[in-house]
Amino acid sequence: MSILLPRHVAIVMDGNGRWARARGALRADGHRAGVEPVRTVIEECVRRGIGALTLFAFSSENWGRPRDEVMGLMSLFVESLEAEIDELHRRGVCVRFIGERDELDVRLRTSMAGSERITADNTALALQIAVSYGGRSDILSAARSLAARVERHEITSAQIDEPTFSAALALAGLPDPDLFIRTGGEQRISNFLLWNLAYTELYFTELLWPDFDAAAFEAALQHFAARQRRFGLTGEQIDAGEQPGLP
Repeated sequence: MSILLPRHVAIVMDGNGRWARARGALRADGHRAGVEPVRTVIEECVRRGIGALTLFAFSSENWGRPRDEVMGLMSLFVESLEAEIDELHRRGVCVRFIGERDELDVRLRTSMAGSERITADNTALALQIAVSYGGRSDILSAARSLAARVERHEITSAQIDEPTFSAALALAGLPDPDLFIRTGGEQRISNFLLWNLAYTELYFTELLWPDFDAAAFEAALQHFAARQRRFGLTGEQIDAGEQPGLP
């Protein structure tokens, strides 16, 4: 039996370090183990026809972690991109990176740009990977961009409405996430897509990210399908057939 699927899923992939520590391994081993669940979720989204997937890979705050871990993550990003891009392209995945690139290693920026170029015309899945991303920074950047347009007399301040502001954010052109998943047991959004998660259904699981498999993703989708999405209306209005406006 088919279930109501989200148009867009956003995931905070938490718990790699704790997964490694529980096994007496290095944190880097946990990050490597986290690559397979990424493959699984991408495959499931393509198979089910979910149009967009946004993964929080590295936050702007993560730069404060130990230098060895950060450098190891950067190397893993490059290695994974170069190993996976042909398969992603074959599956019709369009890869896009969001976040501040200036601080990233030159090789990583080159790999990111190449991946975006190769997959630009694909339509099976819009895959956004947030690297050096922060939700507050995203909002500030959008505000500055719109303020500059006002200064150039391209628009007036009165013309800045929600659609205009959304179009200046990192996820411009995509529907807001319908489902947010966070692994690892923490129950917060950690400065991720602050504007876009306004009406997103939140799903938290104790599973650490390397243990997140197809069955775990199915459980999250079932949870989403069972929710009544009201967007400001009452449950009685929804039951009576009134349709809320989707953001």
